[in-house]
Amino acid sequence: MTDKEAARTALREFLMSRRARITPEAAGLPVVGTNRRVKGLRREEVAMLAGISSEYYVRFERGVAAGATSSVIDSVAAVLKLDETEREHLNRLMVALSPQGRKRNRPATPDAVRPGIQLLLDAMAHVPAFVLNGRLDLVAANNLGKALYAPIFEMTADQPNMARFMFLHEEAARAFWPRWQDMAGDVVAFLRTEAGLHPDDPDLIDLVGHLSTRSDEFRTRWAAHNVRPHTAGTKTLHHPLIGELTMPYEDLGINAAPGHLLMAYTPRAGTPEHDALRMLASWNASVTVEPGLSANGKDQDDRPAQWGKPAIPDHR
Repeated sequence: MTDKEAARTALREFLMSRRARITPEAAGLPVVGTNRRVKGLRREEVAMLAGISSEYYVRFERGVAAGATSSVIDSVAAVLKLDETEREHLNRLMVALSPQGRKRNRPATPDAVRPGIQLLLDAMAHVPAFVLNGRLDLVAANNLGKALYAPIFEMTADQPNMARFMFLHEEAARAFWPRWQDMAGDVVAFLRTEAGLHPDDPDLIDLVGHLSTRSDEFRTRWAAHNVRPHTAGTKTLHHPLIGELTMPYEDLGINAAPGHLLMAYTPRAGTPEHDALRMLASWNASVTVEPGLSANGKDQDDRPAQWGKPAIPDHR
């Protein structure tokens, strides 16, 4: 498949997935009969609601409509009830249809962080902190971050990666992420968003291909074409030593390293989660760990070999 064909396929599949979720009733259309073979809106119904011809919308969805104006794109987005993230994703898919868009090159994203970023992570000693790239590789972490995400680092040691852990080590991931379904959906939506930003990233293409052939769960979610940006929020995890924690986190872009994102858990002082992290940090301090190591799997000996040692008592 050529780049041009891939761009058209991405647009067509995204628009079809958005059409499928809008019922005629939700769009304000009368429903005549019950024998509808199409899930959601038909192409001609989208065209009518958007104020364009059916023939033009068919070409638009297939990625062969030349010179689609912003007003047409806005109208289609409104009919399909796209949110802000989906609207931005549609824009990127439209850009990728043009020769200029297909020629864009992805800036090289290094596999390791700059020394200053690692120093910053190490200085954040009281919170678990990580740096991820768009493929969800954990390219760096501080010591508490490595201790908190120990199962992820151990099971994807060659290149710690959130998506690989989620779908290729599903049993362990379901134990670590009690809300696995939600987390799995978010992970795939992040990757789908990254694919819209950088459709020519060979490492991302390889990752998606590998996961698609190895995991039915991933393949089903990838076909849904959901997108989501990295934002602040709350995550729940179950650590082998300190049990279940629900903590807020912050996602921060790194301007000096495009493609890298700093993520840190930020439980408030005095909360059970904050105290549990202090206990984990104290326990982890009994193991000698050299500061400044990136999370590339080469420092596995710096972590306890058995995370099943006597658990920290539940003080909550």
